[in-house]
Amino acid sequence: MKHKIYILFFILGIVLLPQINYAQVDFNKKPDDDLGNFEDEFQELFYEALKQKGVENYDRSAEALLKCIALDDSAAVLYFELGKNYNKLKNFGAAEDALKKAVSLEPANEWFLDELYGFYASQNNYDKAIKTVKQLVKYHPDYKEDLASLYVRTEKYDDALELLDELDTEFGVSVFRDILRNRVYKATGRKKDQIENLEQRVESNPNKESNYLALIFRYSENNEKDKAFETAKELLKVNPNSQMVHLALYKFYLDGNDAENAIESMKIVVKSSQIKPEAKLKVLSDFVSFVKQNPEYEADLIEATTMVSDANNEKSLAELGQYYLSKNNKVKALEYFQEALKTDADNFGILRNVLLLQIDLLKFKEAEENSIKALEKYPSQPIIYLIHGVASNELNKPNEAIESLEIGLDYIIEDVKMETDFYNQLSKAYTLLNNTAKAKTFSDKAKQLQPPN
Repeated sequence: MKHKIYILFFILGIVLLPQINYAQVDFNKKPDDDLGNFEDEFQELFYEALKQKGVENYDRSAEALLKCIALDDSAAVLYFELGKNYNKLKNFGAAEDALKKAVSLEPANEWFLDELYGFYASQNNYDKAIKTVKQLVKYHPDYKEDLASLYVRTEKYDDALELLDELDTEFGVSVFRDILRNRVYKATGRKKDQIENLEQRVESNPNKESNYLALIFRYSENNEKDKAFETAKELLKVNPNSQMVHLALYKFYLDGNDAENAIESMKIVVKSSQIKPEAKLKVLSDFVSFVKQNPEYEADLIEATTMVSDANNEKSLAELGQYYLSKNNKVKALEYFQEALKTDADNFGILRNVLLLQIDLLKFKEAEENSIKALEKYPSQPIIYLIHGVASNELNKPNEAIESLEIGLDYIIEDVKMETDFYNQLSKAYTLLNNTAKAKTFSDKAKQLQPPN
């Protein structure tokens, strides 16, 4: 829990001894009655308990504490330590009893209450956890956040919202409390209350960007796009340098066929150091779709892509590769896939596209070299064996083609089209070797796999 600050002197028994109310003992003086022996035994047992706990011998620690309790059962700290040992030993019933006993002896001891609260929370006994944390609130107000979280877990949503409102008023909003609040709104379907809360925040603190952004998101989620757009424009008036607002504005501009403003917002997004790569990818993806319908803005798309400087922008580059592939511009597609591969060398999908495009663009030497490297990483991918076979045939290396293709055949699983391609390439390789019989054998196999006309 939040406030477990166990000070060394507490653990070592400086708190313990006053509780026992023994007089100071001169340990250099030989005791003249049983009192000195009693105190010596008690201290030895207590320190033995702490020592055994320190080396995780919880059962021996518990045994020593029980002997202490047999000597004097009025020291709350003994039950506190005993409860922690039982908890470690997964003797949960005994752990609860011991911790409750410690609390009953010292009801105002925050550390005892906190341990009991933590125990109940770990056991998912939320009703008892709520009862205990309510006692803790008087010592530290931030235990109220724990209480609000427990109310959410136990579906006491009205109590949770009331407490969250109280905390927000007293301390201002926080990310953690907003997460709790949004869980309540989602569970109860109170979208109107959620929006009203955000509207009040904007009204009470009109210069805080995060309030506007949250309200824009909730308006959009609630399909109130006009209100979302107006709120975004209001934020831009209040804070003309806001970068985050353009994550919303670019989409509104696109939907409104305002291409110029959409492009401007998009460029702000991709240049921003505040915006995550995943969000930039979403913007670029939307703009790729837009450019497919409006090719006159292709130059703006290329410019925006070159602005992306994040280390993880291979997704954006691959997206552009797909875009150019859809336009049958294989040269440009290959360029972007190769750039994407530089930043994510282990992406098999991008690697496959690079190899296939190198074959399509008659870059057989590059395809041969890259497919050999690829087979070291992906020795069970039949498409790479096929690509290597094709490249080897085109480079007049039929023996290498045959070796690669025969290995790759073993990895094909229910793919008639690929199997046909393998047989055709094997036929071509044997033709290059002037082995017409073998060439015909594989050519016939390919024809047998082809569907009838």
